[in-house]
Amino acid sequence: MISVTKYTPDYKSRWDRFVASLMGSKNKGVKNTSFLFSRDFIAYHGKRFEDHSLLFFKDEKVIAVLPANLEGATLFSHQGLTYGALILEKGIAFGEVKQVFEALLQYLKTEGFQQFQIKLIPQFYMQQPAYELEHLLLEAGAQVVKSQLNFGIDYNRPYFIHNTKERRARQASERGLRYVEGDFAGFWNTVLKPRLATKFDTEPVHSLAEIELLKKQFPYNIKQINCYQGETLLAGITLFLTEDVVKSQYGATTPEGEKLRAMDFLFVNLIQDYKDAGYRFFDMGTVQGGRDEDYNFGLIKQKEELGAQVYLQHTLKLDL
Repeated sequence: MISVTKYTPDYKSRWDRFVASLMGSKNKGVKNTSFLFSRDFIAYHGKRFEDHSLLFFKDEKVIAVLPANLEGATLFSHQGLTYGALILEKGIAFGEVKQVFEALLQYLKTEGFQQFQIKLIPQFYMQQPAYELEHLLLEAGAQVVKSQLNFGIDYNRPYFIHNTKERRARQASERGLRYVEGDFAGFWNTVLKPRLATKFDTEPVHSLAEIELLKKQFPYNIKQINCYQGETLLAGITLFLTEDVVKSQYGATTPEGEKLRAMDFLFVNLIQDYKDAGYRFFDMGTVQGGRDEDYNFGLIKQKEELGAQVYLQHTLKLDL
């Protein structure tokens, strides 16, 4: 029998050991883990989300966990995270995953939930194929309520950076642009926040204090790469690194950096750096657009010219 238990801080060490998201871990024990699923990363959200994460036990052994939060009568997996998953033990058989899924449905119904919604983990984050939950949800009548374009570069397949991007990167280097791992404060205050405010009338999802806290907790998983000409900060990219995927979480430039093509310089070089470092995939993030909003074709073109191709990230909703 599979039992379901709501997460409390008493389970923190067991949860973190299971998802193997401690700094620098190369764990092979689960199929689809990420440091984003660690309790310290989830906890930085504070009280913005009402946590309702779940652990699944078989004979007192954790065989799956679900990062989740409660909003009204809906259980979400987890709205504060870039993606969600039923995190599964490596080697778990489909029949056992089905039992976990049935236990989840029974728990949700018993607790009075009316909907379950999950933003699925993109395939390139999986250490092993882990499509069982998606299949079972669709078979149970779940609907795709959102489909996002996720752009990325698979280093194991041919990819082509546009000649214009490479030329601009070379010219930027000739003008003395350089990039180093740097601090968050300068980038956040001088580049990112002004850029987002001017172009989109918004702010970063993470405050400066939050990203600095996360950096302290996950020093091997979060990096800030800044671009300078002389001592002038022109641009930066914030990177989130999992076991073999690097993700550009934030990227922004000053007006002067835009003139000097600082972002092209950064991306062209970082894409090559992480290929050389043995990473499997460079995730360039999602682009808005679809049923209810216009596509940002300018941003799509930029990503495509850097060699990125389209992957899908679906959000599923199951009415209970």
